Amino acid sequence: MSSFWSWFISIIAVLSFIGCYLMIRWTSRRRAGEANEGEVTGHTWDEDLQELNNPLPAWWLWMFYITIVFGLVYMALYPALGRFEGIFNWSQKDQYEAEVAAAEARFAPIFAAYAKQPIPQLAGDAAAMRAGQRLFLNYCAQCHGSSATGAVGFPNLTDEDWLYGGTPEAIKTSILKGRQGMMPPMAAALGGDENVEDVAHYVLSLSGAPHDAAKAAAGKAKFGACAGCHGPDGKGSLAMGNPIMGAPNLTDGVWLHSNGPSLEAVMTAIREGRSGEMPAHEALLGEDKVHLLAAYVYSLSHNP
Repeated sequence: MSSFWSWFISIIAVLSFIGCYLMIRWTSRRRAGEANEGEVTGHTWDEDLQELNNPLPAWWLWMFYITIVFGLVYMALYPALGRFEGIFNWSQKDQYEAEVAAAEARFAPIFAAYAKQPIPQLAGDAAAMRAGQRLFLNYCAQCHGSSATGAVGFPNLTDEDWLYGGTPEAIKTSILKGRQGMMPPMAAALGGDENVEDVAHYVLSLSGAPHDAAKAAAGKAKFGACAGCHGPDGKGSLAMGNPIMGAPNLTDGVWLHSNGPSLEAVMTAIREGRSGEMPAHEALLGEDKVHLLAAYVYSLSHNP
């Protein structure tokens, strides 16, 4: 923050307190010609409803002065005036870091003990999985849902369908390092929308979804442009022994970017491509917590 804004905030804050004080003093002054306390002020409504001069009780007035003093003391002790850090030198960042350090000192040994166990073994530990579930709800449920069944664009973690592999090592790597998936737009490579539609019908046919048989037959011959990633039989890069690519299996009836088989969604994917990112959690959680989290994700589909 520049020095201008620091001074601007400080001056506005101080003037606000001065303004409050002067307003209280001005409104509590007795003016010439004003009725004495308890007398009629001269204002009358509805023929006989009269206003009396009844000032605020002294204790109520002093409450306003006390709040002003409290505010001034607070601004002196804590950061409230631009760059001034306050006498106590307190900051949200320092308090947060202190709380994080205290939590790490308390819980790090627990996570370290879990990290020494193999993931399949850890997945069978009920207490560990309760802790893993809390990690999942805090850091993963926003995308994959609290039940881990995913949503459109976010994979279901409870089934056996994996883009990058469902082994303990693959799951842990996905959480630690993240994943970057990208399907390039293929409309130009296929030669236009008519061919895109034919290939889309062929893709639907691979999983037994409703499709036009004639267009699917025409699309099969053009699927070669897609076979480099999805394989000649459409079973994905895992089946080809290349999990790094992350190309999905097109034969299993699992649809990541739509609720069920959809010709329009498949055509959009072929025509415009898809991109997706799983953020890396290594810096945020550390390897020990990720190990426990990976065990929980592993348990969702393996039910040890």
